[in-house]
Amino acid sequence: MANDIVFYHAPQSRSIIVQWMLEELGQPFDMHVLNLKKNEHKTPGYLAINPMGKVPAISHKGVVITEAAAICAYLADAYPKAQLAPALGDSRRGPYLRWMFFGPSCMEPAIIDRMFKREGAEPGALGYGSFDTTMEVAAAAVSEGPWILGDTFTAADVIIGSNIQWGTMTKAIPARKEFEAYGHRLMERPALKRVFEKDAELVKAAA
Repeated sequence: MANDIVFYHAPQSRSIIVQWMLEELGQPFDMHVLNLKKNEHKTPGYLAINPMGKVPAISHKGVVITEAAAICAYLADAYPKAQLAPALGDSRRGPYLRWMFFGPSCMEPAIIDRMFKREGAEPGALGYGSFDTTMEVAAAAVSEGPWILGDTFTAADVIIGSNIQWGTMTKAIPARKEFEAYGHRLMERPALKRVFEKDAELVKAAA
């Protein structure tokens, strides 16, 4: 019998964010692995799922969701027992949503623009303003901890944590103690350890 969640994934890609979310969720899922080097994400079959030809994507009970942050937000609400999102009416819901959107709308673009030297001369021309301000705000968010919403780990940590880990790994984010300490806490999570182990196996199998 097929699982309710079907996950479309490519190793060492942005879809590792959703892979981490699924591991934290603890729900069974079917994984369809796409080889980006063979353009399997550009086939008619996959373009029918995501016309953008990108990963990640999921199908949940026949409902297709794309975009990593949207998928994580959807899954957190679809499986409330995992306690990965504050419930409606919870005063933490607003801050939680703020950070869920901050990742793809501010942090990721700031990192990419820094990597490719595409930062504009005028901060007002960029949706995130300035790289330095973005990093200061992110550092403040993870400094008190242990998690972004305090004692409760949520999908916001999956989103922001993924950006910090990726930016640190590529050296697009300058080293700072707040990110280092937060990164160490993240790496202690069993779900994230499983993600890296499984992704390494997928890379090895595709070699």
